[in-house]
Amino acid sequence: MDKYVFTSRLTRIEEDISKLTGTINAMKVTKIDAYGKNYEDLSIDAATCAERLACSLRNLIFSADLVSRPLLMENVSQVHGISIHHVPGFVEITLPGLMPKRTKRVNTTFLTEPLYACLERYSLLHSLPHFKECVVSFNHVFDRSLSTKRIRDYDNLECKQLLDTVAGFLLLDDGGLFCDVYHTTSLGQSDYTILTIMEKDAFPNWLSGQKNTRKIVSDFS
Repeated sequence: MDKYVFTSRLTRIEEDISKLTGTINAMKVTKIDAYGKNYEDLSIDAATCAERLACSLRNLIFSADLVSRPLLMENVSQVHGISIHHVPGFVEITLPGLMPKRTKRVNTTFLTEPLYACLERYSLLHSLPHFKECVVSFNHVFDRSLSTKRIRDYDNLECKQLLDTVAGFLLLDDGGLFCDVYHTTSLGQSDYTILTIMEKDAFPNWLSGQKNTRKIVSDFS
């Protein structure tokens, strides 16, 4: 990569870091109880800015051929805490807590790219099932020490991009004829998401077991 182009892109990244710092400083002085909506808007702006920064840095590294994409994505997936576990008829993927849908166009590769890399690596080492008809469950776990006002409607979370990524490895098709989607919410020690894919006939027993082990709020579509 040309040195001028490299420096220019670093300068833009530096400018975004300054914007992120300004947003975080604004969050510090905003009273959550009195200005909850303002704080929410600031927090979303900060998170999306951080995602944009991460993606910009990744693309710069790839363009300059500094580190191979598989190596970087392997490290990123570990930072995200992405993990995959499967037994016959079930695949469970642990992911970070999902962001709310954005009204502005934001690069969605922040999470889907490391998820793809993790699935690709896992599939080379394990024989993953390929589901013709299945139920996909999103369990949205929220940190119980924080306000429950943070819990959002299921249709306001960015699930589609994740399902599209997973479908390429595990599903025949993610259309309604082949795939039912189920959402649950529960409280835990931190924010994270558990994505489970299973055969349709296994779902009733699985659901019964889930309800026996934790209090959940559910939606099935």
